[in-house]
Amino acid sequence: MRNVVLLGSTGSIGASTVKVAEDLPDRICLLGLGAGNNIEVLVEQTRKHRPEAISIIDPAKAQELRDALGTSTEVFSGPEGLVKLATLPGADIVVIAIVGTAGLQPALAAIRAGKDIAVASKEILVMAGSLVMSEARKQGVRVLAVDSEHSAIFQCLDGKPASSVRRLWLTASGGPFRTTPKAEFPTITVERALKHPSWVMGRKITIDSATLFNKGLEMIEARWLFDIEISRVSVVVHPQSVIHSMVEFVDGSMLAQLSTPDMCLPIQYALTYPERAPSERVQTNLAKLGSLTFEEPDAERFPALNLARRAGDLGGTVPAVLNAANEVAVGEFLNGRINFPQISECVHRTMDRHQMVSNPTLDQILTADAWARQEACTIH
Repeated sequence: MRNVVLLGSTGSIGASTVKVAEDLPDRICLLGLGAGNNIEVLVEQTRKHRPEAISIIDPAKAQELRDALGTSTEVFSGPEGLVKLATLPGADIVVIAIVGTAGLQPALAAIRAGKDIAVASKEILVMAGSLVMSEARKQGVRVLAVDSEHSAIFQCLDGKPASSVRRLWLTASGGPFRTTPKAEFPTITVERALKHPSWVMGRKITIDSATLFNKGLEMIEARWLFDIEISRVSVVVHPQSVIHSMVEFVDGSMLAQLSTPDMCLPIQYALTYPERAPSERVQTNLAKLGSLTFEEPDAERFPALNLARRAGDLGGTVPAVLNAANEVAVGEFLNGRINFPQISECVHRTMDRHQMVSNPTLDQILTADAWARQEACTIH
């Protein structure tokens, strides 16, 4: 039995994690649940799974939760509530499924408390990959991937050293605009951008999939997770989203992990690792799929990939700036204040204006993040 703290329990990754826990009641116990502000779903999850403690972002809603649940579950709130959950003494592993940068402090707190972490929010390793992985090595804990792409690479590597790898290949669906002419990009609506061809996800990550920023962030994340230079991390478009990623070894051999798209599989693997638990949830019929195809990504139509590679090459505070500016730009697009191509333009200009700090401390990373958010708001 593994005691799991789940931060971001009411989001799409959180909901899939809850499903996995329900599939494996003899293996997984939900010890703590942290949510944004979806109090109704959090109450429902708490009544069903009876965690030791829960947390809600808005302190004003904490008393409402206490009134609804009685005294059987401890209720925390605010950013400090997430840290309290992440460091619960009985926790074995903490799943970080919070969108954006709010998961960074709880992730570091969990590591310092000797907990393994399973990372579903890319921002943690994009912003502070060096700090997080260094701290994990120091504490002797594991940083496990929940993203389907990084889980695939983890499974293919199977403990082999980075020196045996020629290249890591991240697969991309190409998003809803894979074949859309660039001339049409300024007229893309929010509704169209939120219709992903392969996955059902939250709004922010769905837009990131449409711009391919998600793949750019994953390149930086892979660089840290697998201790490999970003020059050896590449992207290939694979519209069927059946091959989740591949490893090309120095002898020319390639290993891939395949399954029909379902986030429950990588989540379950992270929570039961190094074992594999039986599950009927994911079924893959290769004959029915028929064919798998691959394409080069179009860097001209999707500049996010080159922006991310540049940020990964430069390192320091630049990846934090890339991530923060993109988060702001996506919000501006979702609110109808900028058009689709301006998301990448906003990130590009913010990066150009940033004074990079090499080997930054956590405070310097957070300062760069705050600067980029303020700067990106002024660039339209």
